[in-house]
Amino acid sequence: MAPKSKDSPILIVGAGVFGLSTALDLRQRGYCNITVLDRMTPPVPDGSSNDISRIVRSDYSDPFYAAMAKEAQQQWRDGPFKPYYHNSGFVLTSEAQDDPFLEKLMGVHAGQGQRFETFAGSAELRSMFPALGGIKDDLSGYLNPNAGWADAAGAIGALASRCTERGVSLVTGPRGTVQSLTVRDSRIEGVNVATGESLHGSHVILATGAWTNRFLDLTYAMSSSAHAVGFIQLTAEEARRVADMPVLINMTTGFFVFPPTPGTHILKVARHGHGFETEVRVEGNERTISAPQRDANNAASTFIPESADEHFRQGLRQILPEFADRPWMRRRLCWYTDTPEGNFVVDDHPMIQSLFIAAGGAGHGFKFLPVLGRYIADCFEGKATAEVREKWRLRSDPGAREPLVCNDGSRRGPQKRRLESWEQAKL
Repeated sequence: MAPKSKDSPILIVGAGVFGLSTALDLRQRGYCNITVLDRMTPPVPDGSSNDISRIVRSDYSDPFYAAMAKEAQQQWRDGPFKPYYHNSGFVLTSEAQDDPFLEKLMGVHAGQGQRFETFAGSAELRSMFPALGGIKDDLSGYLNPNAGWADAAGAIGALASRCTERGVSLVTGPRGTVQSLTVRDSRIEGVNVATGESLHGSHVILATGAWTNRFLDLTYAMSSSAHAVGFIQLTAEEARRVADMPVLINMTTGFFVFPPTPGTHILKVARHGHGFETEVRVEGNERTISAPQRDANNAASTFIPESADEHFRQGLRQILPEFADRPWMRRRLCWYTDTPEGNFVVDDHPMIQSLFIAAGGAGHGFKFLPVLGRYIADCFEGKATAEVREKWRLRSDPGAREPLVCNDGSRRGPQKRRLESWEQAKL
């Protein structure tokens, strides 16, 4: 691959963790004409990188991601994003005494010399964390003490600031709202935006997450799904009583809960499952995809399916029963970009020259923020290792397409379902 000119204009579509981390690393490598485009100012309210908290952990059955996460965690603890990281510990539980997936995770930890502490039942877990004194049922599992959570909105805001401080242009609003790509003779020339003339780019990096299939038909490689999140307002005293709890997930159901956020005392719950799909027509109604809205803030809607609400209540009754019947201060759907094996898609487009894809976060990309840009920039420059190139390559279109299912082993709970038309009307 011939070296790319560092003076040529690069357009990065998407101001989430993929787009901003790439912009910052390319700028540090000497690329001097970088513009990041998005509908809204980062942290983008409905972007998957934006929230009060995201789990930061190295618990992967794939040694590649475990090692990459370990590298990122070191930077969370010691690097410029340290103010946004909280090392609360991460507890993985199961309702089964012998959970094959947890056994696999512990095997990877042991192989990489990572410390973890097992427990055989809820009594042991309560002794480790008195804040979980009300926990029900008999749960086994392990604690990863070198893990926790990060303030996602704060970290993304800081990342955006670092980009602009170093000379990256950030364009938002109608001028940053990309409506389509401009392609001539199988080469990308730029993008069409909602207001004004098209923007030219010698290279376009599509870091558009759950919106990607609106621009290109990559439904054979990635698909978007919505996942419920709930928030409960605690009092200062209630938050103090459970402040020392870890992030905890029940790997049997997918339910997980964070410690209350310092200062605001907000308790957040969610489910790492298969999610929900929508049905959206694009390209003059010629094809149908699952995707969030483009011309609205998807985080503004408080709708989640009734089944998700009940799952949260059941999870709270099991883990933190004193809060199980509290009213929600807020609920919403968060969008994932699923891939078949949970691998990112970071690769040149095979048919459109100078178009580069950086997407497919599959619900686990944010934790890599401190190091992700370096990996993506290596792929962009053709310097990545063979392992990274193979793992993150854009798969070929198989022709006959089956429904895409993310099967990295970590998703639990009900299978993915398409929201009914009346449910989609509430989004």
